[in-house]
Amino acid sequence: MLLGIAMIEAISEANKVKWMTYQLRTTTVAVMAALSILLTGCVSTQLGQNAEQGQLIVAPVMPDYKLEVTLARLNDILASAELTVEQRARFHYDRGVIYDSVGLRILSRIDFHQALKLQPNLADAYNFLGIYYTQEGEFESAYEAFDAVLDLSPDYDYAYLNRGIALYYGERNELALSDMQSFYDGDEQDGYRALWLYIIEAKIDIERAQKHLRAHRHKLADSAWSTIIIDYYLGDASREQVFDLAKQGLTHPNEYAERLCEAYFYIAKVAQQQQRYNDAANYFRLALATNIYDFVEHRYARVELAKISQSLNQE
Repeated sequence: MLLGIAMIEAISEANKVKWMTYQLRTTTVAVMAALSILLTGCVSTQLGQNAEQGQLIVAPVMPDYKLEVTLARLNDILASAELTVEQRARFHYDRGVIYDSVGLRILSRIDFHQALKLQPNLADAYNFLGIYYTQEGEFESAYEAFDAVLDLSPDYDYAYLNRGIALYYGERNELALSDMQSFYDGDEQDGYRALWLYIIEAKIDIERAQKHLRAHRHKLADSAWSTIIIDYYLGDASREQVFDLAKQGLTHPNEYAERLCEAYFYIAKVAQQQQRYNDAANYFRLALATNIYDFVEHRYARVELAKISQSLNQE
């Protein structure tokens, strides 16, 4: 996890390299975990009376000032500290992750490109760039980026998720299904993997996808939040039950908004499948309103809105 601001300020020039070495060992997961602390409650979201009509109460909370100070310190270190090439690449990458988490994609993309110029074998940076290419509809570039991830790190299972999503939006469903099956096989007790496998398989054969999803449901814990969404897909839970459960068992301030982001997206996908495009568009907008920028559901809600708009314009 990122060091606290007070600790950063306290280190001497003699200890700065030691601190930087510690930072370089920080994994992407640790960076994101720290951000969840720094960004306590980017948005507090409350479900309105009629979600089908897109009614939502959003009470945005400003990001913690410590995040801005952390970014300022990273800027200072990158501008003035003596760093090895590897250290500089990693600091650019870490700053890019922070920018991404607050929706500053252009700044994030610049940092990831810079990181790759310095360290061309940085698989994590290729993964982020592949996501951005997918969001922008540059699918061939996205495939190349994810291929690079898997060439550099064959066990990088989230590259299968992200490449599968890119192939899905690029309308190469059979290849997308193969990637998503590989991703699902990596952890059959992860409800989100089962959901994405279903979403892609349903584009090919919806009856087979429903059959497989019901079989996958038996491997999931009843207490897991993602399980209620799968129950909704199977017709075993109502929309109201999904939103009621979203309020229960919360462990950190941002978790409710995160759950709503997921619920809105996946419910929108069902509405879209049922050709209720206005309802689907409302739910995708609600997913975007949560401002949980680094969630896959938020990333692709805007892509889905564009697809709906394009479909309606062609009718």
